[in-house]
Amino acid sequence: MEYYLAIDIGASSGRHILGWLENGRLCTREVYRFPNGAAVSESGELCWDVDALWSHIKAGIRKAADEGNAPAYVGIDTWGVDFVLLNADGNRIGEAVSYRSHRTDGMDAALERTLTTHQLYARTGIQKQQFNTIYQLLALKEQHPDQLRDASAMLFIPDYFHYLLTGVSASEYTIASTSGLITPATNGWDFQLIDRLGFPVEIFQPILPAGSVLGPVRAEVAEEIGCHPLVVLPAAHDTGSAVLVLPTDRDGALYLSSGTWSLMGVERTEADLSKVAEQYNFTNEGGYGGRYRFLKNIMGLWMIQSLRKECGYTFDQIMDAATAHLSTDLRVDVNSAAFLSPDSMTEALKRELGRSDLTRGELFAVVYLSLADCYAATVKQIEEITGSPVNAIHIIGGGSKDGLLNRLTANASGKTVIAGPTEATATGNLLCQMLGTGRLSDVEEARRLLAASVKIEVTQPQSV
Repeated sequence: MEYYLAIDIGASSGRHILGWLENGRLCTREVYRFPNGAAVSESGELCWDVDALWSHIKAGIRKAADEGNAPAYVGIDTWGVDFVLLNADGNRIGEAVSYRSHRTDGMDAALERTLTTHQLYARTGIQKQQFNTIYQLLALKEQHPDQLRDASAMLFIPDYFHYLLTGVSASEYTIASTSGLITPATNGWDFQLIDRLGFPVEIFQPILPAGSVLGPVRAEVAEEIGCHPLVVLPAAHDTGSAVLVLPTDRDGALYLSSGTWSLMGVERTEADLSKVAEQYNFTNEGGYGGRYRFLKNIMGLWMIQSLRKECGYTFDQIMDAATAHLSTDLRVDVNSAAFLSPDSMTEALKRELGRSDLTRGELFAVVYLSLADCYAATVKQIEEITGSPVNAIHIIGGGSKDGLLNRLTANASGKTVIAGPTEATATGNLLCQMLGTGRLSDVEEARRLLAASVKIEVTQPQSV
């Protein structure tokens, strides 16, 4: 049996999912799971513990090998925009700062001194978010210019782990596209923009497409993990991999990759740099095979997760508490910067609502209803921009298990909601690897395979 291993690392946890083909179906099994989370470092920045993540990456591969399922191929995906710097000796410079850190506060104004937000969108097609890589690099240039001066390479988080595995320094296209420094004209680095902003051009690594075989793991790593897999680049941005599982046989369906973030959009063959796309703050991130993920970033289940952490509720308690207050007419803008990294999500919500007397249940209900309304508004915007009606919302990822949010989304939008698979990112990662090694011939075959391998749940809209 030939095994593929997808290592999918999210903002709160990571998992090793083993995949193989058997009787015309894609079979998967979780072999290892580990925690993740950004924490305040000694320097006062909110940072990722990439050393701990690297240890977990190796431990999970070793576990698969020890169980007799040594992978022939392995690939890693993570969230976007964050990066590390390497010096000429290949050693990390500084820390892996999280996009939720406040170091980019005010960097949009700093960018405006060089070019306007409109000019930037016209060059890159990437929505304005204060944590985009372009703003992080501006912060680094202003706050730690010595780190940029000493750097010989910038690698996004999955690129860094692929480098540690193989010794090969490269940037996978879908993860690089989240930076705000890629031009759709070539799907490559916008070196004119990079030079104009005063970033050292030499730190930007060659861009490789998803499915590229990066190479074998280094000998010393192979000894640690007990096997000798080839590293095959998935769509290294988690949503890039997740979108690969979207079925193509449902005309008008759009995707909602639901997790800590909600990414809602459609696949397109060309970037949309129009004024209306910019006005609605849509982004044109890279997808597998040169496609574009035309989508909007929405705050997502981060708000529910934060509230849950603060009150200690179980999932069932959250459902019961929220359901009891669905008649509320209170709403918040889920994309408000107030919810990006507050000290207390509970207090942030109360401040935004101007109500200090709200119960936990009311707050959960407000977030769920506000998310559903935001999804519904985004559907209308997509229909307006593309000129095509949306018939269904295909919810993929861990959030697809949230039946309450699925029901509220169907009702708010008036669209059929199709939920599943839950492990969309890891599954898409596996499919990318299989495409890259020739086990699958094209995206259509990959999606047919998936349709035969997973179950979905369908929720029809109801009047309320």
